[in-house]
Parts: sequence; C-alpha cells; structure tokens
Amino acid sequence: MPRGERGGFPTFWTTYGQGPRAGLMIHCSLADSGIWGGMAQSLSGALTMTAFDMPGHGRSGDWDARGEMSAVCAGIASDFAQETGPVDVIGHSFGAVIALRLAVERPHLVRSLVMIEPVFFAAGLRSQPAACAAHLSEQCAFEAALNAGDLAAAARNFIGQWGGGRPWDSFSADRQARIAQQMPLIAAAGPALYEDVGGLLAPGVLEGVDIPTLLLEGSNAPEIISAINAALAARLPRVRRGVIGGAGHMSVATHADQVSAEVLRFLAET
Repeated sequence: MPRGERGGFPTFWTTYGQGPRAGLMIHCSLADSGIWGGMAQSLSGALTMTAFDMPGHGRSGDWDARGEMSAVCAGIASDFAQETGPVDVIGHSFGAVIALRLAVERPHLVRSLVMIEPVFFAAGLRSQPAACAAHLSEQCAFEAALNAGDLAAAARNFIGQWGGGRPWDSFSADRQARIAQQMPLIAAAGPALYEDVGGLLAPGVLEGVDIPTLLLEGSNAPEIISAINAALAARLPRVRRGVIGGAGHMSVATHADQVSAEVLRFLAET
C-alpha cells in the first residue's frame, strides 16, 4: 500500500477497482480508507478509485495542527486529483465537506460530486435552526466534556450522534480508548463545519459550482442532515437528492450496496 507526501502531509492511500473513470474517495472522521471496501466492490467496474487516510487517521501521519484541518485535507485531495485528471469525488460526512471544498476551489479537477451526509452544520443552522435544536443540545454536551478533558465522555457522545446506531458499549475497551484519543481531531474539524472558515456559504459560491452533484442521506439519519442537504440543494445548480432506506449515518458501511447503486445510476447520467 503506497505512502507519500500529498498536500505536504505524510499520507497513506489505497487503490480500488479498474474502471475507466478516476474516482477519489474521502472518508468520515474516525474512519480510514478501508471503509470504502464494500462500496468499491460494486463500483470497481465504473471507477478506478483512490482512497486516502486523512491526517491523524489510519496509516497517515499524526495530526500536528499545521493548519486548518479542512484546508489541509482539501490540499491532499487536490494533489491526488491532479495526478489523474478530473475525478468523480465521493465523500462521506466530514469527507463530503472536504469534497465540496475541493469542488469550490478546484472545479476543473472534479467531474462529478457525491456527498453522503455532509456534516456541514453551518448550512443547516443558517437555513433551518429549529431542525438543528437536538444536534445543538448534543454538541453542547460534547464540547463540555471536551473542555473538561473527559475524552471518554466526549467519545461516547460523538458515537451516540454519529455512530450510525452502534452502541458505545459494543466497542471493545481498546477501541473505546482509541476513539477517545481521537476526539481532538473532531474539535479540529469544528471551524470548517460550524464557522465555515472556508467561505463556502458566501454569496454566489455554491451557485458557481457547475458540477453534477448527488446528495444522499439515510432515512434514519439525524434530523440536521436533512436540513443540511436541503440547504445545499437549494443553492447548488446541478444537484439531485436521494435517500437510503433504513440507513443511519454510516450507510457507506452498513448499506454499501444500496449507496453504490445510487452512485452508479448517477455516474451513468454524468
């Protein structure tokens, strides 16, 4: 499995499939490139996919706070896309926000854009604040635990919100400890997700993303996800939405075949 510097950061990546089009896969927080294995089996005839581990994840280098997290990740993604030419970008959760930032900043590198439950909270909070109340309550508890230095409590809260329904107690003690140690990575993503430090929501920015886009969400996703996708769909000019029946936030792992079928239909159209 290859390693090297991408975006100036020591990065590990995996390649899947042998399809005629280049794909770039960007995983969610706390996962790694291996989470795409199930979907890659279905997409391998359509795409040759590069999936990288984000900083602090998998086998990439530890996060060293060298800059703003989403900007560093977008720089890594940009380097991969430049190597292959225009790519079909598929991002999940925080990875979907990175994919959107790449499409905004480097549109010539993006052939199509698939965002699976982007956690771009600023978009939902600005458009449908009432639909985001439950999330804000959970987020306050998360931040209180983090500020108190209780990483285990913060991790339990985070998994409760975004673990796709998997109970915290189902994780082994070692895995719980590893997740707790990764909580600073969640905090590092906050400025991009809540404050829009990348300026993606500025007037005219999303309207200028003239790229075919698919927005997906699980039918059992947190309410704020639907608010986010509605806000993005209202501004992106070439977008359609889809729902994965029975899925929670981790549909790329739990409902890989269903998500892949939606993606394949979308790719055929583009």
